[in-house]
Amino acid sequence: MTLFTKIAKGEIPSYKIAEDSDFYAFLDISPMTKGHTLVIPKHTEEDYIFRLDDETYEGLMKFAKRVAQAIEKAMDCKRVGVMVLGLEVPHTHIHLVPINKEGDMNISNPKLKLSPEEMTEIATRIENELK
Repeated sequence: MTLFTKIAKGEIPSYKIAEDSDFYAFLDISPMTKGHTLVIPKHTEEDYIFRLDDETYEGLMKFAKRVAQAIEKAMDCKRVGVMVLGLEVPHTHIHLVPINKEGDMNISNPKLKLSPEEMTEIATRIENELK
């Protein structure tokens, strides 16, 4: 069982943004920018997005779009960047990163260290935009 499956099942705590029967979105605990969110499918641990079946792929992208629109409203950013790498955790996941310049998406940049209070406040702000 992957780390992300354990997160989606609630076995490992996370700062949840959104969830439905098939997908789960939560804040990255080592974010590139404030509001950096990960979106995962809940019922498959396939580690490569282009090996997902069409229904899961399309559903994941639609769910990610909804979450990205909420992030854009909640965070001070020009847009939400999208990145799929999938090498660090063997479970398909989409990075949604609030950005103001292209350099904000550089995976080599130092990661932010946010307090639990900051993470909770950001998650609540984004979650409220989904309602």
